[in-house]
Amino acid sequence: MRGKLFIAFFVTGLLALVFERAEAQFNVRDSSVSFAMLGGTFAYQLPGGDMALRFGNNFNVGGTFQWKTRTNWIFGVDGSFIFSDDVKESGVLDKIRTSQGFIIGEDGFYADVFMYERGFNFDAKAGKIFPVIGPNPNSGLMATLGVGLLQHKIRIEDKGNTAPQISEDYRKGYDRLTNGLSLTEFLGYINFSNRRLINFMAGFEFTQAFTKSRRDLDFDTMMQDTKSRLDLLFGIRAAWIIPFYKRTPREYYYN
Repeated sequence: MRGKLFIAFFVTGLLALVFERAEAQFNVRDSSVSFAMLGGTFAYQLPGGDMALRFGNNFNVGGTFQWKTRTNWIFGVDGSFIFSDDVKESGVLDKIRTSQGFIIGEDGFYADVFMYERGFNFDAKAGKIFPVIGPNPNSGLMATLGVGLLQHKIRIEDKGNTAPQISEDYRKGYDRLTNGLSLTEFLGYINFSNRRLINFMAGFEFTQAFTKSRRDLDFDTMMQDTKSRLDLLFGIRAAWIIPFYKRTPREYYYN
């Protein structure tokens, strides 16, 4: 994972240097400009509501594609991957554990079983930049609202693949797969430098998701979970952004 993140940030930085050499069609220092932007995002989130009963704090990495208008409206789509090793609802496997808390594999030894949080959030969003501070009219305070899908589950991993009780499709009876409609609000600051190299976004993010279990049966309760859930996430999100400006035509002057 760390290697992939390093490569992603390296490529992002390299692209930023390439676009730094291109001249803008407009002077971003003095004018509000319309352009597309691509970014990599990172967040640290705290759960609330029903989600806090299942998971602890999590990390979140993803990407964003947005379009900024000349009047500083923002439209775009975001996607992010949620991950953590802090699973509070770890008792879902208690019925197949020994009295000492172990799961016995088919080889007669204790299986190496681990549980993780895994999920994702995709949304379409709209918002506005208020250029009250910043180096140019394209930078400033930013507020957005997103509507999309939040999904999460407990990833159960048997390192040696020795426990048939949790192999393949059997894991679905314990993983608590859950998803539903989500709303995400962001309030922060976005910066587009005059030289187009230091472009970033940072701020506070709040997600409310109206979710339900998507499994027909939970093996530990032998019942279907039909309850409606309210899953909440609070966090700080930051992004490194690459703006895509049009090139300006070269001008020649003759005496």
